[in-house]
Formats: sequence, C-alpha cells, structure tokens
Amino acid sequence: MVEFAKNLANFAAASGKKHVVLLSSLDFGKWQKIDMSSGPQIYYLSSINPDGRDDNCEQLGWKRLQEYNPAQRCWKYLSTLAEGNTMLESNLPFEDELEDEDYYPSLPFAALFSCLKAKGLKVTCVLCYCSEGDNIQDAFHLAEAACRLLGLNPNAFPGNGSGGWVIPFSWHTVYGPPPDMSIF
Repeated sequence: MVEFAKNLANFAAASGKKHVVLLSSLDFGKWQKIDMSSGPQIYYLSSINPDGRDDNCEQLGWKRLQEYNPAQRCWKYLSTLAEGNTMLESNLPFEDELEDEDYYPSLPFAALFSCLKAKGLKVTCVLCYCSEGDNIQDAFHLAEAACRLLGLNPNAFPGNGSGGWVIPFSWHTVYGPPPDMSIF
C-alpha cells in the first residue's frame, strides 16, 4: 500500500500538481462521537498545518479527523516511510496487537496523505463515515463536499443523475430495484 502511495505521489509531483483532494469512506463502526443532528458529517485532514487543521475546511463546517495525531507511533511510522527513511519494524505492534489508535493510519487514505505530503503537495482528505450496504448516497455526499472545497457547482455537470453526476451503469443494479411498496 505504501509503495502504491509513493508511486502515486511521485506521479502527482512530476505532473506539476499542487493540490490533491482524496475522498475516502471510514468505517461507521469506528465512529466515536455520533452526532447525526445535522445529517451526515464531513471530516477532513489537511497538510496545511502539522495538526491536520485547515481554516478553509473549518469554514465549510467540516470537522477535523480527531484521530489524527502525527506524534502517534503508526502515523509517525507512516510519515517516516513516506519520506523514504527506514525504521525498525520491531517498534511497531503485530497485527493482533493493534490498538484503536492504530486503525486510521492503517487505511489507504493515510498512506496517500503521508506520501503526498512528503512530496510537498497540499493534500486535503475529505472523509465520511459509512456503514456497509448501499453507499451510493454517501458517494454523492463526498463528491458534493469535494465540489464545495474546490468551488465547483455539481449542478453544472452534464451527468445522467441528480445533481449532474454521471451514474455508473453498475450502480443501477447493485442492490436490485427498490421494494414494491404495496407489500407494506
């Protein structure tokens, strides 16, 4: 995973990219402070500040991913690998010894974030907690959040779905048709 992230970061840097936006879902079962009063919440992680904060994301009403701690051992290890340094793996726990704080740095978005950041690129991770099952609305939620971040209007997109999104054909049958409401 880290090698893939390094390759992608090298490609982005060589292509002259300045800002990379990563969209990722997070396991709803790991959500610590559930607050659905305002609907699904967007979380973020940014390379702008060492603690992952970004004033622009805060102004959008998003919350920084609280579980990001650059001083925590697995985040540190990931950062060290991203910078091309080696570190003794004996300092890391075995898979069956992982603690809750080790979960987020083990995810693909964390490797991408660390490697892109190590290349000096601005990185913004746009994150949303999702449960298993039909996550199509969560995908739209993340895409709309990315548009807000970048100042784009999704309604101007020439897609075949609501909000101008192009809906992949595979999504139309992934969970079958809606239930016949007359059975209720």
